[in-house]
Amino acid sequence: MLKWAELIEREALALTVLGVRDNGTEFAMAFKAEAGSAAGTIRYYAEALDKIYGEIAPTAETHLGMILREPVGVVGAIVPWNFPLMIGAWKLGPAIAAGNSVVLKPAETASLTLIRIAELALEAGLPEGVLNVVTGRGAVAGEALALSMDVDVLVFTGSGPVGRRLLEYSAQSNLKRVYLELGGKSPSIVFDDVKDIAQAAKVTANGMFRNSGQVCVACSRLVVQRGIHDEFVAELAKAAGSLKVGDPLDMTTQVGAINSERQLLQSLGFVEKATQEGGSIHTGGRRILQETGGYYMEPTIVTDVGIGDTLAQKEVFGPVLAVSAFDTEEEAVAMANGTEYGLSSGVWTSDLSRAHRMIRSVRAGVVHVNTYGGSDMTVPLGGVKQSGNGHDKSLHAFDKYVDLKTAWIQL
Repeated sequence: MLKWAELIEREALALTVLGVRDNGTEFAMAFKAEAGSAAGTIRYYAEALDKIYGEIAPTAETHLGMILREPVGVVGAIVPWNFPLMIGAWKLGPAIAAGNSVVLKPAETASLTLIRIAELALEAGLPEGVLNVVTGRGAVAGEALALSMDVDVLVFTGSGPVGRRLLEYSAQSNLKRVYLELGGKSPSIVFDDVKDIAQAAKVTANGMFRNSGQVCVACSRLVVQRGIHDEFVAELAKAAGSLKVGDPLDMTTQVGAINSERQLLQSLGFVEKATQEGGSIHTGGRRILQETGGYYMEPTIVTDVGIGDTLAQKEVFGPVLAVSAFDTEEEAVAMANGTEYGLSSGVWTSDLSRAHRMIRSVRAGVVHVNTYGGSDMTVPLGGVKQSGNGHDKSLHAFDKYVDLKTAWIQL
């Protein structure tokens, strides 16, 4: 695995170009978040695998109780198109380190980089059959994987409707365990005591619009205290307007392409729906035509969005930010928790006690305080409510890929 990570790192530039041509992420982001992240993830789990121990139970002197961790067997992994290498490595690293074989199904619109790192795994010495890549449409290849009686655990990152079907397939087959990361509608809550409005607005713009908003943890809802609402939105619009949208292979591009025409039309449809429901387009809202072709959209900010409005409730997975105002802390908590999702969130405040209250009150797998989007491999990523179950990243990811076995020995 260490050799594999080294080979991914060595081919990082080629892998990044291959991936950008596949899914449109801006090069500067993809170089770090895709190949760089994948190499780091594989290396992390390679170095962690001999540090996960069994346990000795505190039993009576006449008996010995041992708790062993064993590989589950075969892991099926279905990964999305937005960050295939990064998310793929989050599954592959702990699954293989724990001693399992993996059947990996990439998204049909972004499979090339995962096929390539599978070749690099063979070159690094991973035995044939340990990592297998099966391409194809989700309705065919994904369904077959989920219904297989030979797959012991299924892990998936993607949409809620597909996640529900995978649970049904588990029930129809061998009751395989299914771990789901199903996206979010993540709030960024800004209180009027935020230390630096311009900086918070800049971080929020990056946390929302990089990769054209096609990020599961994107802060796609801005919940801002009414006293600073207009000032914050003005700074946010300034930060969003400064982002260069264009060819993802251009090194100066800060916001790349949208994955497909379907995804672009879906994002534009959300904007239209928002205006019908009383929202106001503060900036953006239109497609950007490029000489090179492709699908691009302006970073879009919609204000006056009610908590029950479609734009506040449904995941766009595009560059469309919903903005709502609040008055009290209690109202902010209610708005933050007022969706079916619970993946990520952000809180901006200078009050340390309030920050701790919000960490406890907001129902999300991740709560950022006075930042957004930063974390490393040492901490888990996972959601609550309908954002899914189980965790990627950190040592806790091993929990998905091992079975516990008890040995009870009379001495």
